[in-house]
Amino acid sequence: MEIRLTIDGVAAGYGARRVFADVSLEVRSGEVLVVSGHNGSGKSTFLRLLAGLQRPDAGQIAYVAGGAVFDPRDAGHLIGWVAPDLMLYRDLTARENLRFFADVRRISCDDAEIEALLERLGLGGRGDDRLAAYSSGMAQRLRYAYALLHRPPALLLDEPTVTLDERGAGVVDSVIAAQRRHGLVIIATNDPRELRYGDLVLNLGG
Repeated sequence: MEIRLTIDGVAAGYGARRVFADVSLEVRSGEVLVVSGHNGSGKSTFLRLLAGLQRPDAGQIAYVAGGAVFDPRDAGHLIGWVAPDLMLYRDLTARENLRFFADVRRISCDDAEIEALLERLGLGGRGDDRLAAYSSGMAQRLRYAYALLHRPPALLLDEPTVTLDERGAGVVDSVIAAQRRHGLVIIATNDPRELRYGDLVLNLGG
């Protein structure tokens, strides 16, 4: 699905403190936007605005897909979200976590599709292990599985390689390359090595 994200004059802050203001840009299918900046510059806040988890203080954000325009709060079917604070259930297995989230979000996927997704993310054979036995890097890979369950045209990644080793970072490379072929990617990072992903770079906070 062709998708376009438009951001026009967006501002956000907390109380009297303005984090960023007057951000305007456009991202289209096949493109990767990297949002960079120092700690506290608003990178995670910016992604939360795009995910519809927080409203901007000013400006407009819209996803355009399939001939329709969606506010981020109504675009959950278009968005995959990966963030360090994305909660998973440690007492459930990886497969049970994915099945639970698929049912909650009314995503149609069978066991074979879940197994294929786990294999793709380097978790093949570990789907029946409880998350309590997962390393932090394995849990991060499962967050990618959650985000990709419904094959979203927009993928939002907050600190995409946090806790991942070199092999895990290679998995992220493949996910981003695949996403380019059918959608767009927004990455928030303060890791200068991850600037290489970007066709576009937005530097918040100077």
